[in-house]
Amino acid sequence: MSKKYIFVTGGVASSLGKGIISASLGLLLKSAGYKVTIQKFDPYLNIDPGTMNPYEHGECYVTEDGAETDLDLGHYERFLGISTSQDNNVTTGRIYNNVIKKEREGKFLGKTVQVIPHITDEIKNSFYKIGKNNDFEIIITEIGGCIGDIESLPFFEAVRQAKQDLKRDDFLSIHLTLIPYLSASGELKTKPTQHSVKKLLEAGIQPDILVCRTEHNLGKEIKDKLALFCNVSKNSVIESIDAKSIYDVPILMKNEKLHIRVIEYLNLVRKKSLKMQKWTKFLKNLHSSKYEISVGIVGKYTELHDAYKSISESLIHAGANLNSKVKIKWISSDEITTKNANNKLKKLDGIIVAPGFGNRGINGKIIAIKFSRLNKIPFFGICLGMQCASIEFSRNVLNLKDADSYEFNKNTKNPIIDLMENQKNIKNKGGTMRLGSYKCELSKNSIAIKAYKKSSIRERHRHRFEFNNNYLEDFKKNGMEITGVNQKLNLVEIIELKNHPWFLGTQYHPEYKSTVLNPHPLFISFVKKIKILKNGQ
Repeated sequence: MSKKYIFVTGGVASSLGKGIISASLGLLLKSAGYKVTIQKFDPYLNIDPGTMNPYEHGECYVTEDGAETDLDLGHYERFLGISTSQDNNVTTGRIYNNVIKKEREGKFLGKTVQVIPHITDEIKNSFYKIGKNNDFEIIITEIGGCIGDIESLPFFEAVRQAKQDLKRDDFLSIHLTLIPYLSASGELKTKPTQHSVKKLLEAGIQPDILVCRTEHNLGKEIKDKLALFCNVSKNSVIESIDAKSIYDVPILMKNEKLHIRVIEYLNLVRKKSLKMQKWTKFLKNLHSSKYEISVGIVGKYTELHDAYKSISESLIHAGANLNSKVKIKWISSDEITTKNANNKLKKLDGIIVAPGFGNRGINGKIIAIKFSRLNKIPFFGICLGMQCASIEFSRNVLNLKDADSYEFNKNTKNPIIDLMENQKNIKNKGGTMRLGSYKCELSKNSIAIKAYKKSSIRERHRHRFEFNNNYLEDFKKNGMEITGVNQKLNLVEIIELKNHPWFLGTQYHPEYKSTVLNPHPLFISFVKKIKILKNGQ
């Protein structure tokens, strides 16, 4: 079977959920027996989102091979249970960088380098690259931004050319749009979608399927009108009504027969009926959990929840697995002081101190960790959260009052957290941290080994600073155990506090590997302990 390429574009407004629609379609096709992957093309000029402030772009998601990517890749992995790579996320910056490198190397034989054909050829090469050396049958490509955005034009032109390159049965265009509801007149309006499709047609792309975000059911009359004015078949107007959660979307798309339309357009051989039993069981647990717990996420970017998307989703996965609804309380570390810590934190069943960079909000994180340690509240520190836990322990248990991270205070006499040796001569910021999957060995009788149920694991990293091994013995003597170590690099990966219900910090990011049907073991362990402490079971 030849490779099948599906292109998902958006119009009318941003943030309609192209990533969720792409992931939902991918899940349905995978559940029908096809080998599927999804890639995201972003129109910004950064090489990757690694140097972006989370307020600009939300979470930076890290893949197994160490690529810093768009947060939508997290949705792809969580829905499909697959691993993505550097090839699954391409930006305008990388496209232009690749073309300019080739020009400097003389690979264009002296020709004038232009957007068409050189930039669009590079984009198309990236479309097809992921399907060349693997057994994927279907490649879904999400185009970031909206039709009409100036920065997206080369991508839409590349999609138009791809339709010419590929056989009719190997190309499919899906356009996600918005059907707004005017409450004053009580009407759903199709005109924005008509204009969006018209703009797409001006770019030379006729959508095969329309997916319409809406707050209200469209009804046959609206669907027929959209089909008529947008030149698509009536059964290819798909309603995407607002859902209780993003995890309900695949079932809504299944009910709308999106996957069947796709299979028909691509002339695919039906492999098997959908197997969605595990997914529907997850949804049942998600929406009708018997127990409820509250977890505070303490971070610097809590005003934008997408900055910690993988953490919040990992809590949802673990909670549903344990028949527990996890209510997340977002707490800005900037606002935590010694005086108000009790009021802000005392009602929480568990506390997570989130990752981040820079010294803003650090004191608030350290106060939250101290509160958790002294009040026996289950604590989970991730990356910077683990580093802050090390600083808090050093200051308040080891009595090293000036203990700090070299990141925050280069003059401290007690750099509990120090710059990694191989980072000391690095000048460029982009893509130069310790990134991707590394091995970790776990200690016997630790929380970690009981959670993972094995002694050797691999987890994803994103950091420049590490625990300073000069303080190892002092930590151990005073009750802070080192329970996870990368033996090759002699790096501390996990710390655990003795005589505490559940107190654990990881230098790595466990949240990147949690999926709907395979919640991360540490999040399971964390939520389970909270559930037991609160409900006695």
